[in-house]
Formats: sequence, C-alpha cells, structure tokens
Amino acid sequence: MAESRVTLPLLAEPLDDQLLQVGELARRAGKTVRAIHLYEEVGLLRPVGRTAGGYRLFGGDALARVEWIGKLQAMGFSLHRIREFIALNDQASRAPDAMARVREIFRERLTEVHAHVRELSQLERELEDSLSYLESCQTCDTALVLPACVGCTREGHDGTAPALVAGLHKCS
Repeated sequence: MAESRVTLPLLAEPLDDQLLQVGELARRAGKTVRAIHLYEEVGLLRPVGRTAGGYRLFGGDALARVEWIGKLQAMGFSLHRIREFIALNDQASRAPDAMARVREIFRERLTEVHAHVRELSQLERELEDSLSYLESCQTCDTALVLPACVGCTREGHDGTAPALVAGLHKCS
C-alpha cells in the first residue's frame, strides 16, 4: 500500500495555545514522543503544519485524538485496528451510518470485555482461595515435603488443594 505524503504549510508565527509541538503534545497526553511519531506514521494523527524551523505542529484536537487512541488501546485495539476503525468511519457517507458502525464495534468489544471480566473474577477467587490455603502453611510442620501440601488434611484442609497450589506437585 503506497503512502501518500501531505505537504504541510510552514507557519512562521509563534506558537499559540492551540498549536502544540510534538514534545508538548506527548507531555500533555502522557505519551512518549516516539508514540506520537508512531501514531503519525500509521496515519492516526496528522500535524497541521510546521514551524519555520521544521518542527511539526499539532492542532488542539490532536490531544483529544491521542487520548482517544490511548483509550482504544486500553480496550485492546491494535493501532492497525484503530486505523481500520477510522477508515470505516471516513468511508461512511452519512453520520448515522458511521455511528451505527461505531456502536457495532463497541458492542462487540463490550461483549469481549464482559467475558474477560468474568475470567478475571474467577482468577481473583482462585487467588484468594489459594492465598487463604497457603496462609495456614505458615503454621505447618516444617518436616513435611512439598507433595504432602497438595493433599493436606492439616489445619482445616480437606485434602484437596486449590488448583493454583495443586499444580506445584512434581510430575513424574
């Protein structure tokens, strides 16, 4: 896929509150300069111009775009997927069509997030059970060997160790 280059106007006037150099944009967004450059390279962000010294200048909306990209990344979207997402919206001929596609993508992602939350909740319960089980090991007989822990009936244990503890036994 050939990349198109955009010729940006040179801006000789001093920076105002609406124009940010890449370093300032990165600082305000809590990102690295390299991240901002990467967003530009993959087509997610475009400078609006350059200073007389050749520095890229970004409009005030760039900060919102960078924060949006960060939120989508936190939701699990890759930069490639975010670029596709933007392209789909740019191709829509009507705003309602674009927003319908956004809703569809967000609903799909929300379903995935709900499933992930359920998995994490299960893992949380398993970790809590394992920690509770292991806390009693602090009072256990130090002469016991590790295999005894998996089927422990001491300290109120029923002989069945939680899966995260049971996996410690040696396989032969």
